[in-house]
Amino acid sequence: MTPTRSSAADGSGAGLAGGLGFRPATGADWPLIWPFWHRIVAAADTYCYDPAMSSDDGRQLWFGTPPDQVWLVAADQTVLGSYRLGPNKAGPGAHIGSASYMVEDAARGRGVGRAMVLHSLDQARAAGFRGIQFNAVAASNESAVRLYRDLGFTVIGTVPGGFAHPRLGFVDLLIMFHEL
Repeated sequence: MTPTRSSAADGSGAGLAGGLGFRPATGADWPLIWPFWHRIVAAADTYCYDPAMSSDDGRQLWFGTPPDQVWLVAADQTVLGSYRLGPNKAGPGAHIGSASYMVEDAARGRGVGRAMVLHSLDQARAAGFRGIQFNAVAASNESAVRLYRDLGFTVIGTVPGGFAHPRLGFVDLLIMFHEL
């Protein structure tokens, strides 16, 4: 992987030797993404994706269609996560973006998610989006909700019991927004 580097001095690579590197992902990178992506989706406790989704369907969902962007994040040549960024809706809603993030289990709690959100906000601004909207954040995903709030996202709506969590039952889905 030949990523661009993000130094620990800017906070995004804190706790990671050599900092974090980002690069656009291609379809050829799916074998690097699929193992952790599949584990996260199959757990059915954070995403509203079909936990039995096949690799081909997952790749199609994650990579979407242009102008969607998919990014890899790595440290010391080890892929630690991936995110996708694109328009939230087509047509008159295309000026608002949306993003999704997947972090490899071994990289959790090391600033990778924070670095990906910050990177995606920069990419969203560069793409001309006026804001980022998350349509379905499970309220039970407390670390993600805390991170998003810390980075300036606000809850603009709640779907009561909108997420069927495998252990907690029906939990709220949050709609979150960050103006750019």
